[in-house]
Amino acid sequence: MRLAAVVAAAVVAAACQPDVVAPSARAPHISAATIAPVAPGTAITLDQLNATLNEQNEIVLAKGFNPTNPHVGDAIVATFFWTGPATITSVSDFITDANRTPVGNFYRLVDQETSGGVNMATYVATNVQNFPDPNPDPTVVLGVQARLSEATPDGGLLLSAWRGVDAVSAQPVGAHSSASGSGSSTTTADPGAIALGAGALAYGVSMSHPVVGMDPPAAFTYLNNLSDAAIKADARYLLSPAGGSAHPTWDWGFSSPGTWLATVLALNPAPHLVFTAPPKTTLPLTTMPAVQVTVTDASGSPVTSFTGTVTIAIGHNGGLLVPGTLSGTKTVNVVNGVATFSDLSIDQPGTGYTLTVTAGGVVSAESAAFNIGVM
Repeated sequence: MRLAAVVAAAVVAAACQPDVVAPSARAPHISAATIAPVAPGTAITLDQLNATLNEQNEIVLAKGFNPTNPHVGDAIVATFFWTGPATITSVSDFITDANRTPVGNFYRLVDQETSGGVNMATYVATNVQNFPDPNPDPTVVLGVQARLSEATPDGGLLLSAWRGVDAVSAQPVGAHSSASGSGSSTTTADPGAIALGAGALAYGVSMSHPVVGMDPPAAFTYLNNLSDAAIKADARYLLSPAGGSAHPTWDWGFSSPGTWLATVLALNPAPHLVFTAPPKTTLPLTTMPAVQVTVTDASGSPVTSFTGTVTIAIGHNGGLLVPGTLSGTKTVNVVNGVATFSDLSIDQPGTGYTLTVTAGGVVSAESAAFNIGVM
């Protein structure tokens, strides 16, 4: 089994995609959701990426995040490609040490397509835990593997890790759709359209057998394009701050009978914290007016179903002579989406203090600057 590094291409513009070859002179299909600016710290973003193909006669398809692990709390999308009659019996993660130490995150099957002896399956794990972040040794990393029912003639996988994906609700993966088909001339691979909520990210991937040229979906950002002697795969994504829909299509340039598979799925954004009653200037050792923080979704609406806790701390310490100390109840329960800190105080005068708030599975926030004892 090869776990050697495959250095993934950075997310770049179409001009830096040498593997993409248009099968025809006609314009590619266009499909997009509305693109708009995203508030800092609230968008789903790509963290790490890696891929491999040409895994021949293997019963396990595996790849590590060489050379750098994703971050604890990321969502990992793993798409497996293989030929032949094998089926996936399990998907798991491990550390690429001598013992292949199990990690234990749960990978949920989102969509699978099989046609003409060609197979593609996409699994997602959210809020991944229990691995070094960062990894001190670039040769020992987090890996993901699929165990097959029998050895496959050819296979591989694409791994991507994403920050800011929902790990709180029961639906971190939103709408998804997949399809397969065949053709002997230029043929459109169409997985279908999906609805996107505000801030969601659409992940689209298509696979062909045999290897042929391809027009990718317009308006989607390049993620990876890989091929070997039997398989070609292309993955793209689209961020939809305002919500809407996504409908990627690929034009595969078959000149003899061939098979295509395609999948599109939505990753929903994590809730984020917002200071709705920010800290105000007070005297040292004096209780501040109540500070309130609200758990909101990507559209800014309160997530009233959130039942966790929020912890507050000094962000920038503005103590003039010595650093200030925050006193009071610093971890509180969220009630109807709101956390209220009613007894906070700071002991040292200073300017430019900030407070930060954190909660499990939720994007953190920092307050605007305020003073203590300095008007």
